[in-house]
Amino acid sequence: MIIGVPKEIKNNENRVALTPAGTQELVKRGHTVFIQTKAGEGSGFPDEDYQKAGGQMLATAEDVFAKAEMIIKVKEPIEQEYGLIRKDQLIFTYFHFASYEPLAHAMIKTGAVCLAYETVERVDGSLPLLVPMSEVAGRMAIQEGAKYLEKPLKGRGILLGGVPGVMPAKVLILGGGVVGTNAAKIAAGMGADVVITDLNINRLRYLDDVMPKNVRTMVSSEYVLRELVKTHDLIVGAVLVPGAKAPKLITRDMLKTMRPGTVLVDVAVDQGGCIETCKPTTHENPTYIIDDVVHYCVANMPGAVPYTSTQALTNATLPYAIKLAGMGWKKACTENGELRKGLNVVHGKVVYKAVADAFNLPSTDIKEVLS
Repeated sequence: MIIGVPKEIKNNENRVALTPAGTQELVKRGHTVFIQTKAGEGSGFPDEDYQKAGGQMLATAEDVFAKAEMIIKVKEPIEQEYGLIRKDQLIFTYFHFASYEPLAHAMIKTGAVCLAYETVERVDGSLPLLVPMSEVAGRMAIQEGAKYLEKPLKGRGILLGGVPGVMPAKVLILGGGVVGTNAAKIAAGMGADVVITDLNINRLRYLDDVMPKNVRTMVSSEYVLRELVKTHDLIVGAVLVPGAKAPKLITRDMLKTMRPGTVLVDVAVDQGGCIETCKPTTHENPTYIIDDVVHYCVANMPGAVPYTSTQALTNATLPYAIKLAGMGWKKACTENGELRKGLNVVHGKVVYKAVADAFNLPSTDIKEVLS
């Protein structure tokens, strides 16, 4: 198969979809891999490394899209890329369709096969291609939150771990999944007083067993959250409903009960955010303030640490890319239930129900497009 890796062009997105090591694995299996010039530069991978691995360099995104049967990306296509996507072309990337209706309509119009990293799902319900970036984002949420708690950045002016004789900051984490667990690890390691909320009591029991003593758990409810937000300094939104919009757990009126300088980090922003006042921001302009509460809602947080993120992402996506390239998308998705769950839009039809429901679009049975 002919595989294309374009340079990411979203604001401050320095990741690339494939490392030189991943390129070599595909090339040695007989596939052709085209890499856009300087696509890996932001992640610390120069063109020469791709060439040594057997990749072929192309000067422009137009060239890459024109030649490739499968495009491997990191972030969803943005408007200037819509016209480059061809009918029947396989696009393998993070889409997060439910958070942005124009993207869904644009991909329907292309007639392409859109296979979303974030909805590839194992039998146990885990999301293997979301996990590595969720791990990065969860850890970064605390790193960034700690920074924005500093007074010059409009935070409360509180040190996350405190010092002897002075209490540490209080961190509230909404959701005990991969993001929430990783956020809790870092916050606890820095010495903060941490509370994780979740609806799943069994998950909370597990977290209670494995987390250090400065991490406590509570079953989530509106009543509980309304009380907790009044006293916590850093609040991390880490709630995910696969392929669908995130539920709004922190409402606008709750902001007025928070202390000035409280910091909100909404990691769920890719799926619409679990904080009502959330709107996507960039690494260039990461925060805004409403009711004296600092909002950090960067939609591609792992893009700030691309050397780590790119390697973690390729480690996860490469086995699936090898299957798709070796078998073709239709056979691979027919035989592999995990990849089948990744199909969102195929030949102009929405085949992932949560995406169809988000925009009141008709949903097509996936068996129809695989037959």
